[in-house]
Amino acid sequence: MSLEFMGLVTIIVGCVILAAPVTWAFPVMVLSTVFGAAAAISLPALGGPSVLVPSLFLVFFATRLFMAAGEGPLLASLQPFRPGFWLLLLTGFGLLSAIYFPKLFDGVTETMTVERVTSTRSFISLSPLRFSSNNITQSVYAVGGLVCFAAVFAYFRHAGKAGHLISAILLLAAVDIGFAVADVITYFSGTEYLLGFVRTANYALLTAAEKGGLKRISGTFPEASAFSEYTLVLFAVMASLWLDRVRSRETGILTALLLLALLLSTSATALIGVAVVVPFLWTRALLGAMKGSAKARPVFLAACVAFIPAAILTAFVLFPGLVDQLHQFVEEMLLSKAESQSGRERFMWNAVAFQTFLDTHGFGAGLGSARASSYILVLLSNVGVIGFVLFATFVSAVLAARPLRNGGALDIGNATVRAAKTGLIASLTAACVSGTVYDLGLMFYILAGSAAALASERAPVGSPLSASGNLHSFPVAPVRRR
Repeated sequence: MSLEFMGLVTIIVGCVILAAPVTWAFPVMVLSTVFGAAAAISLPALGGPSVLVPSLFLVFFATRLFMAAGEGPLLASLQPFRPGFWLLLLTGFGLLSAIYFPKLFDGVTETMTVERVTSTRSFISLSPLRFSSNNITQSVYAVGGLVCFAAVFAYFRHAGKAGHLISAILLLAAVDIGFAVADVITYFSGTEYLLGFVRTANYALLTAAEKGGLKRISGTFPEASAFSEYTLVLFAVMASLWLDRVRSRETGILTALLLLALLLSTSATALIGVAVVVPFLWTRALLGAMKGSAKARPVFLAACVAFIPAAILTAFVLFPGLVDQLHQFVEEMLLSKAESQSGRERFMWNAVAFQTFLDTHGFGAGLGSARASSYILVLLSNVGVIGFVLFATFVSAVLAARPLRNGGALDIGNATVRAAKTGLIASLTAACVSGTVYDLGLMFYILAGSAAALASERAPVGSPLSASGNLHSFPVAPVRRR
């Protein structure tokens, strides 16, 4: 085991958090998720996988919550028929499948899996099903997701409030944009080494790629696709808050910057994600306007219906050459994607994953045993029909949770729940387009835990959502609506 620089920083910050007010732990937990390519610890004994910064800090975050609230709020998130209960069943089934299924279906099928040549080199190949270090690492990530969900749920039931999530996401979005700008600047100035401290994970780092004459933005992630998946979630959350007029100035500016970063990332995942999220938000705003809601953004609705198409048409008339350039750019990003080597490889991954699902009679090859290029096939090939149904039930339970409807200050809580759910939809959209492994990242579970805790039929006595709840100090700006 070797400790990286970012790992040392994480341990120091984590130790400080253990002695600080519990409300300090949450924003740091949220902020840590931006370091998607920063290894905290390397594990050569397991073939060289990396423990990322968010996973290491999760240990300190969960420990601080346990110190502050005990096991009660943590276990409350896993009570039968709550969203966390279905996630607990899914994780338990996943762990059992990782242990037993590779042996049970030994010699029955082949899977696409990561083969580690050395501690610094790995490749994906078609191999006979067998137990490997991937089953261990994905199982650890699955447990981490469950712990993260429970800890975030406990945080909001013990000391948190909706404004904490809003302020943390605002800070996170600004940091994500800052690193995106730094990525472009260091690339063209030949100073990429300056970002080396956040690019230490044992992944294939594709941080110096171009497409259509544009730098493929990767920020703090190993490649543009991972950056776009993460940034798409932040864009969805920010846009939802802006539509609900929560801190309109900050959320509006960050929404525009995140959208620009997504478009400039030259990622097909980003384009498809935006094409799903924007119509979803437009439909939500339209339904609000039809109900006479004062929160509806008529300018946003009008811009989507009339101004944006008119502006695009005017640009094409004034600059005829722009049509050919745009067509060439889109064709390179989307239309010719399937004919590229990467496209053919990912199509093969999906074909093999579906065959694995069939060969194992719908049970899957075990958590971590197979890779695909769509999260649906990842679930089916790893944990089969049972795992797929449990995951769908968990997501449905989170999305179906109804916000409190008591009016007043709780309107901010309702807006936060809507924003978290929109972020979950964006995350699932990106995963269905290009997800390769079971782990969806801790940001997914942070949003899910937040939505599940804030969207409750009844605010528990003494909680921040009740009138008599006591809150610890937290250095954030007050949430305001315009």
